[in-house]
Amino acid sequence: MSDEELESIRQQKRDELAAKIEGEASEGGKSPGVPSEPVYVNGAEAFEDTVSKYDVVLVDFYADWCGPCKMLEPTVERLAAETDAAIVKVDIDQNQQLAMQYQVRGVPTVMLFSDGQPAERLVGVRGYDDYERLIDSLLA
Repeated sequence: MSDEELESIRQQKRDELAAKIEGEASEGGKSPGVPSEPVYVNGAEAFEDTVSKYDVVLVDFYADWCGPCKMLEPTVERLAAETDAAIVKVDIDQNQQLAMQYQVRGVPTVMLFSDGQPAERLVGVRGYDDYERLIDSLLA
């Protein structure tokens, strides 16, 4: 195989990869770099890094033993896949200091952060549309 043929194949592969990445970004409606799955964080430092990294972050404070938290899980996963917000999950049993810092008194508690600062708080389970509307209002 000649050098020209190898370079042609390499360029074709680069073009295919770029098209695939572009297609995935537009297909899912996600901005590049925003995770399409919930990010589980453990510890204050990881939390602060993640919240400050993205424009809009929805934080789901949950507990494994919480029935309503389990009901909210499919909604949170869908929000991660379909919106331009980063979705962060915080287990309050593993991160009691974070729960205290953000005054989480009941679960599930969902907080929205905009530019690293708390913007909204919802306690209890809500519908997908409620969360999506809040995310969209912060992205606008």
